[in-house]
Amino acid sequence: MTKFLTLPPDTGVMLCGHGSRNTRAVGEFAVLAERLRERLPDVPVEYGYLEFANPVIHQGLDKLREAGAKRILAVPGMLFAAGHAKNDIPSVLNTYAAMHGVELTYGRELGVDLKMLRAAGDRIQQAIDAAPTEVPREETLLLVVGRGASDPDANSNVAKVMRLLWEGMGFGWGEVAYSGVTFPLVTPALDHLARLGYRRVIVFPYFLFTGVLVKRIQDAVAEARAKYPAIEFLDAPYLNDHPMVVETFLDRVQEMLVGQNLMNCAMCKYREQVLGFEAEVGLAQESHHHHVEGIGGGMENCPCKGDCDSSCRDEAFCKKHGLPWTPLHTHDHGHDHGSGHDHEHGPHTHTHPPARHALLSGNAPLASFGQPPAHDPAPAGDHHHHPYPHADHPLGPKTLPKVPGRLAREEQG
Repeated sequence: MTKFLTLPPDTGVMLCGHGSRNTRAVGEFAVLAERLRERLPDVPVEYGYLEFANPVIHQGLDKLREAGAKRILAVPGMLFAAGHAKNDIPSVLNTYAAMHGVELTYGRELGVDLKMLRAAGDRIQQAIDAAPTEVPREETLLLVVGRGASDPDANSNVAKVMRLLWEGMGFGWGEVAYSGVTFPLVTPALDHLARLGYRRVIVFPYFLFTGVLVKRIQDAVAEARAKYPAIEFLDAPYLNDHPMVVETFLDRVQEMLVGQNLMNCAMCKYREQVLGFEAEVGLAQESHHHHVEGIGGGMENCPCKGDCDSSCRDEAFCKKHGLPWTPLHTHDHGHDHGSGHDHEHGPHTHTHPPARHALLSGNAPLASFGQPPAHDPAPAGDHHHHPYPHADHPLGPKTLPKVPGRLAREEQG
């Protein structure tokens, strides 16, 4: 039965995303917002991004106020709570609430949820149903690929999702990998599991939408398929706007109405001494996305036609097509961000006032936690990555070369 929510008068809903230079990803996020509008009749619903796409979050909030919303329920469009959900989005919302005097309540991430698991199971089953041959479940290995963060709590949730899917669907084995920031990355994970002797490997990107990272996962699977021809590799589709995903977002909205929008702070590295991350307790809660808000574009002449697969990170490819080359950076240095920078890393540190992560654990409106830091936005480049304790891990992001994009591979023959 389809669920519709009735919200109090003068209430609006804001869906907060990260943003992407891939136009398909941005379009899919907009579709998700439309799905929420369908389920929230007579309620203004808007969306916005931290970076690399428009509208940015404050523009969506402006639209809600123009529509008469006096109370805004802000939902993070994030699978798990890491730097973007814990730092960047709350900082943007808190600043906006204090500036405009609007009551703004922040929800929790999608998290490890039974409805999300049902959606994931359906996507994996789609890959099985589309396979040309039948392979017993016990001869199949499931690889769940998460986004990856410098937050061990978020990374561990990917492992929990994998275990629930592995055990629930009865596969012979299960493994996890990550698209960046932490370890193991996709390529070394595929090399590892190829030695385990399973006939079939299902690679499931536990992502909401497409984008550069999903395409890199698919590129890595294509490379493994050529390297290990005796193994059948299946690409499972990402979550997208599966009905159970929409249901979970509605649950997060409803939680805010009754004060149940509580993130898990017991394992939060900003509040507790998580093993290996003790130095990050009490870091300032501040967004670093102010200098890249709305930056997108630059791909009008790219052969990808907006469906970015990161081929533009290949210097020879860019020179051939007359495109600006913007190489990826590492995670162990200070740096400037140019307009072509793809955000594919965890949270940053800043020299700002003490942390205010308490707003994540309560159900009070954001504005009730005090004024935002009294300072001008830092200029581009005035921030650095907090040292990730395992940046030199042999299976981690520092030592793994980027898999060439599909377009770059085709041109290389």
